[in-house]
Amino acid sequence: MFLTIKKIPKTSWSSKKPLNLKPKFSTFLYLCLGLALFGLGEGLLIVSFTGASPWSVLAQGISLNVNLSIGTITLFISLVVLIFWLPLKQKPGIGTILNALIIAMMIDICIKFVPTPENYISQLILAIVAVFTVGFGGGIYLVANLGAGPRDGLMVGLQKKTNMPIAAVRAFLEISVVTVGWYLGGTVGLGTLLFAFGIGPAVALGLFLTEKIFK
Repeated sequence: MFLTIKKIPKTSWSSKKPLNLKPKFSTFLYLCLGLALFGLGEGLLIVSFTGASPWSVLAQGISLNVNLSIGTITLFISLVVLIFWLPLKQKPGIGTILNALIIAMMIDICIKFVPTPENYISQLILAIVAVFTVGFGGGIYLVANLGAGPRDGLMVGLQKKTNMPIAAVRAFLEISVVTVGWYLGGTVGLGTLLFAFGIGPAVALGLFLTEKIFK
């Protein structure tokens, strides 16, 4: 069962190490595909108008208070998070930089071109599709093994510093950012809860499918 996966699978195109500045073309291609799907899913969740993911709630809240798009704010948040990597001694890879750029770009594209469904049931269906899209994209990007995204790297760095369980560190970060985002006016709703509780199983399914489909 995919829910029992504990390690990120390795495929023929996975990079042998995260700090690989000259990856195979196939590795680079799958990395970009995974990040594009990840960003698309984040954008679809916002478009569903049922509530965004915690970090997108933060970006949305800041966006409402400054004259910048949610995607641009997402990029700035990623850059600020990378600054916090320094004291945590985390090292970025190609995937870290592309994570910030591609996801931010895909969120803006999705918001611009995908309309919000008119009825609430359709909005909920779109939110569920969004969570699975993020999970599938996340699985592909993680299997590529070209460096953690800014937020994932922050989580890992804090876990090493505090020696707390990954789940506790992730929960602390998600709750903190969604609280600030909600205070600033970001949309928190059922979609936010769907993401919070569904993203773990969705990523596990994404890892399972990536190993089976993209060997």
